[in-house]
Amino acid sequence: MEVYDDRYNNRPIYVVRRTNGLGTAGFILAVLTIVLGWVPVFGWFTWALGLLFSFIGMFKAPRGLAIAGFIISLLGLVMILFVFALIAAAIGVAGVSSAVVAALF
Repeated sequence: MEVYDDRYNNRPIYVVRRTNGLGTAGFILAVLTIVLGWVPVFGWFTWALGLLFSFIGMFKAPRGLAIAGFIISLLGLVMILFVFALIAAAIGVAGVSSAVVAALF
């Protein structure tokens, strides 16, 4: 809380800065998803938490980072699905047997 002097009424003015912890956490996790989304379990975990925290944070003020985190989380989902599509295409083109694929996943 910050205190300012009111020059006209000679009384202090109290200014409370509002923050949105869930929105900020969702934004940070969404950015982590973009950077480390290719890591199998860690990428999914950060994506899910980033999306959840950002979605919940959009219902509290201020909403800026929460909305940005939600949009970045959706982009992270697209990126994760694209990486898995590339892996599936590479496995299909290489003609790897189903036993090897089952061992990988």
